[in-house]
Amino acid sequence: MPRTIKCVFFGRDAEGLDKPPYPGELGQRIYEHVSRDAWQQWLERSVMIINEYQLNSADPANQGLIEKHMIGFLFREGEYGQMPEGYNPA
Repeated sequence: MPRTIKCVFFGRDAEGLDKPPYPGELGQRIYEHVSRDAWQQWLERSVMIINEYQLNSADPANQGLIEKHMIGFLFREGEYGQMPEGYNPA
């Protein structure tokens, strides 16, 4: 039976993840408070962010920026998480 969590992204009970999807404390926080559907939305958004900003996910400096966007998107914290300014889907 899937576990249910109170998803901070949707503000309601939802199916949780099977395991932390990210290392460290942030991964544990996501596991405890972000639903499977919200995480999927983040994965889709992260592809757009990486492409739009031309980031290299293997570069530690870029990883920090991606993480800021992740926190902003999932937890609505900080200045990040919004669509990039001027983003226009093709």
